[in-house]
Amino acid sequence: MRDIYIDNIEIEKAKREYYKEVSIKHESEKLDVLDSLGRITFKAINAKVSSPNYNSAAMDGIQVKSSTTRGATESSPKTIREGEDFLYINTGKQIREPYDSVIMIEDVIDLGDGQIQILKSSYPWQHVRQIGEDIVATEMILASHHRIRPIDIGALLSGGVESVEVYKRPRIGILPTGSEIIEKISDLEDGKIIDSNSRVFENEINILGAIPNRYAPVKDDYQILKDTILKATDENDMLLINAGSSAGTEDYTVKIIRELGRVFIHGVAMKPGKPTILGIINDKPVIGIPGYPVSSYLVFHVFVKPLIEKYFGLEEERKETVEASLSKKMVSSLKNRELVRVNLGYVDGKLVATPLASGAGVTMSLVKADGIAIIPRNVEGVDAGDRVKVELLKPLNKIKETLVSIGSHDLIMDILGDMMSLTSGHVGSMGGILAMKRGECHISPIHLLDEDTGEYNKSYVDKYFKDKEMALIKGVKRQQGFIVKRGNPEDINDFKDLTRDGIVYVNRQRGAGTRVLLDYHLKIEGINPEDIEGYSRELSTHMAVATAVKTGSASLGLGIYSAARALDLDFKPLTFEDYDFLVEKEKLSDERVVQFIDILRSDDFQDRVRELGGYEFENTGQVIFI
Repeated sequence: MRDIYIDNIEIEKAKREYYKEVSIKHESEKLDVLDSLGRITFKAINAKVSSPNYNSAAMDGIQVKSSTTRGATESSPKTIREGEDFLYINTGKQIREPYDSVIMIEDVIDLGDGQIQILKSSYPWQHVRQIGEDIVATEMILASHHRIRPIDIGALLSGGVESVEVYKRPRIGILPTGSEIIEKISDLEDGKIIDSNSRVFENEINILGAIPNRYAPVKDDYQILKDTILKATDENDMLLINAGSSAGTEDYTVKIIRELGRVFIHGVAMKPGKPTILGIINDKPVIGIPGYPVSSYLVFHVFVKPLIEKYFGLEEERKETVEASLSKKMVSSLKNRELVRVNLGYVDGKLVATPLASGAGVTMSLVKADGIAIIPRNVEGVDAGDRVKVELLKPLNKIKETLVSIGSHDLIMDILGDMMSLTSGHVGSMGGILAMKRGECHISPIHLLDEDTGEYNKSYVDKYFKDKEMALIKGVKRQQGFIVKRGNPEDINDFKDLTRDGIVYVNRQRGAGTRVLLDYHLKIEGINPEDIEGYSRELSTHMAVATAVKTGSASLGLGIYSAARALDLDFKPLTFEDYDFLVEKEKLSDERVVQFIDILRSDDFQDRVRELGGYEFENTGQVIFI
């Protein structure tokens, strides 16, 4: 069959066409039951003996012939003698003929001299575990294609099974590529990237029950790559090649797979993950996976995981999916299925999804994500409030316990998230107010300056919630100022310096309280934003602003002291502002909000915040009704 190159094939079609071409050999091996935890049964396993394999007492008491107890009642008790009519017996001990029943020890009266009195007759097999009560010899204990659990091992041993036939574990080769890839953190320098993707693959493969076989990173040399790929396909049942799958001048993966075997698919309609390669070399599947961490993770779960499951005779495991309301508008590509990392939370009985950072290289978006929202192909975008399908990455019951915060960013949100179950969406103060208005969060962190009064937050709540009783939970006073390079080499001291030649500013997004503060001062100073180079460049967090200054892509940005300190930058103080939390009055009794307020007031929280620097506490945790 000739090679097929399809630029943007639908995911499900790509899987069907590729899996149809992949030849998977199902092999088995025998293992001692004690070594079988987590393995997949190759065929049904039947019991060799019954359990219990003798009639045994289910209670401590006496064993009797049920016929000799007939007629015994409380009004007419019956006296019987040890050795003639009964024998004492403990739980689990064998009952032998002629006895066929057990009376609990607490239901007999000891008369002494080997005699007892019973107040109630017994019936045949009373309090007796009969042969085969749990397992009957020859019955099936485990079906085929079953992953063996600890309790299953107990059942197998009880059924007299000593060894089991299980699927042989496939060997999955993992080949990281790229001249910029290094393995040791100590070797990190500009232009080099630590190989983390292959370590993720290793552990994912271990969890699935296969054997990961990771190779050292290979530089972008065509012949070296070709030789290594050929060797790896010989040594493994499947090969994953990470990076080099796109169309750059040193992206050799597709050319080498085509030269050594066949390429069936190059390019799938998913974002991130579009440059995926599905090929075969020497009758073994070879998959080219994009190098960006988020792309690589998603491609692994969409294409590789189901294929590994096939080696164990398993059907593809479907993730639990739910529907959720999107908390902010998402623009998507008409050509691709978009896979968006989201935080989830229950607010007023509905599930709300807040998108996280969307870049294919943002690993932390996966670490923090509660689920993956799926925006279908041929959809140009999804508006705030629209329903989206979400594949869960965390248990739904855990999500229901989570406090949902949407609004302004601050480093203290990480501390709060460490002290309770909290998700934090960073959309700016105005974005938080609008999310609260739409009923998409429990609390909204805000710091909005009223240009007329110089007061923070209250006037905005009055304006946007005229017909609703609201409250402000007092948070922290935090120091805002210019984040500049160490030593302030460009001598930036006031807002007029932003218009100087060669000074590059980095801004916060529209609606952020920090953006409002900047525009307020520009208005006072009579500065035209168009005269500031970089004014239109928008970042969504204080740490992102600090990072831009640290890496030299900006001369300065307006932000909080703790972000500057975290990255060892200098800081020119401007003002302290009120960073508070907006909440509906009726939600103050919600146990999650109660816990949140308790944490704000706690010494533990305040001590941790003080370590960040640039914060003061004034009425922290106080509730003001508006």
